[in-house]
Amino acid sequence: MSSRHHIDNFMRGRIIGKIEEGRKITDVAREFDIAHSVVSWLWKSFKTTGMCSRRHGGGRVRSTTPAEDRYVVLSAKRNRRTTAQQVANQFLAASGKQISRETVNRCLRGGGLYARNLLCVSH
Repeated sequence: MSSRHHIDNFMRGRIIGKIEEGRKITDVAREFDIAHSVVSWLWKSFKTTGMCSRRHGGGRVRSTTPAEDRYVVLSAKRNRRTTAQQVANQFLAASGKQISRETVNRCLRGGGLYARNLLCVSH
């Protein structure tokens, strides 16, 4: 396989079907132009789980929900002069959940704003 991409569920089903017919893994891999190890892994996974679809939901767990993201953006819009750290402190007071300044930056970027990274405001 020349480019790296995921095999769709239809193709996975076809591969499993060929192996269930009694074809060798090597022959199936050659026919679909896929590495032998991929077909072998797919067959092993199918035998243990009974399914051939991909598992979804991988990745890092979010620290804030979309509703909390909207709250962060709204509180930053209310007072444009607050820093990201101050917004994080307001969020802690409101929700009881500690979030970092970087998380606030990401929330604001998602809402079309850009964070104020000033460490201290002295006027």
